[in-house]
Amino acid sequence: MKTILVIHTGGTISMSKEADGNVTTNSMNPLLDQEELLAGKVNLVVEPIFNIPSPHMTLERMLELKQRIQKAYTENIDGVVITHGTDTLEETAYFLDITLENKIPIVLTGAMRSSNEIGTDGLYNFISAVWTACSDESYGKGVLVVMNDEIHTARYVTKTHTTNVATFRTPTFGPIGMIAKERTFFASEVRRQEVCDIQKVSGEVYVIKAYAGMDGSLFDLVDNDQTDGIVIEALGAGNLPPETLPALERLLARKIPIVLVSRCSNGIAEDLYDYEGGGVNLKKMGIVFSRGLNGPKARIRLIVGLNSGKDLHELFDFLSE
Repeated sequence: MKTILVIHTGGTISMSKEADGNVTTNSMNPLLDQEELLAGKVNLVVEPIFNIPSPHMTLERMLELKQRIQKAYTENIDGVVITHGTDTLEETAYFLDITLENKIPIVLTGAMRSSNEIGTDGLYNFISAVWTACSDESYGKGVLVVMNDEIHTARYVTKTHTTNVATFRTPTFGPIGMIAKERTFFASEVRRQEVCDIQKVSGEVYVIKAYAGMDGSLFDLVDNDQTDGIVIEALGAGNLPPETLPALERLLARKIPIVLVSRCSNGIAEDLYDYEGGGVNLKKMGIVFSRGLNGPKARIRLIVGLNSGKDLHELFDFLSE
């Protein structure tokens, strides 16, 4: 029988709906009393490390989760399940994915309906995550996200709908597996990536979304000594209005890393168009293209890279991996 460490952090999966229809945090997570459902099948070690709504998650708390999981590597733990609010679940999953050695399965899950709503999905997702963490097939696949019978990689999964239980999707690539009757079925392998065992999460990195008619005023606002990096969610395949270029050149002259992703939900950013503000021009300027990540995850990757002690060349390689 396998031993799974369950780390509860809060979120909708731990909340309840009140008489007025509002969803609020409980004083105690209702999943704390669910171990008997798996009695005789799985040994659960349960720790309610946080009890916070998803928007209250911080990089410092993500680092605390990482350190707790690293401790579990020495405690005869076979896998880890983390329950988490869905708003920032993908960011925590990706942070753990690029900062933890790939030793045991680590699975995040959550819920779109609170614990006492009709059709609540929390308990089902939780049990599915436990079975995934128990599966021998889950080893070596990095941090996984399990929701609604699907298994996704932390690198590419994202929340796509505000309320639908099928909100977590992997645009372009799709899920790597599924859950059926307590068994996991994997259809895809996971691309290996560099892991950075960082001990701090300092740095100010901003995400700025491009739009038609954009000029350089937003970039000028962050042109200061406190800015450590910028992520731009660019137009299309990776293009920007030409009026932004002078401000970007000033930022690059200050050696501030600028990472570019696409604001599109499908596809990857690439240096395809050769015109003023096009991707070819932006890459020549020194802007780094991060292929396949969205803006929040590119920010996580840049912060991890900045805290890993890499020089500028190594950092750019890490960001474009």
